[in-house]
Amino acid sequence: MSRVPTILCIDDEVLGLEIRKVVLEREGYVVYTAADGPTGIHIFRQQPIDAVVLDFAMPGMNGGAVAMALREIRPNIPILLLSAYLTLPEEVQSIVTLVANKGDGAMALLQNVKKILESSGDQP
Repeated sequence: MSRVPTILCIDDEVLGLEIRKVVLEREGYVVYTAADGPTGIHIFRQQPIDAVVLDFAMPGMNGGAVAMALREIRPNIPILLLSAYLTLPEEVQSIVTLVANKGDGAMALLQNVKKILESSGDQP
């Protein structure tokens, strides 16, 4: 049996972060959380992360900058970027695996995480 995928969620909104953690853990994933980009990057370096769920609008270091830093560490890591903005800069969209609306709900989150894991070949 293969190992359970490990997801890193990075978001400065603590409530949204906790909700995503619960939703993903109920689905069987191992979940790490970080409330800012630098903490997320630190966890990413220390833990065997299979995919990242990342908020775009964060103070200090936005999701685009975090995604770029993660790609420098592991270029093929699947990244789901969540945003409340309808349009994001093309250079940000090109860095991540998938962009989704932050308010789409639990089912969309689970579908999108499964989709990015499948795109990386980490899940059957």
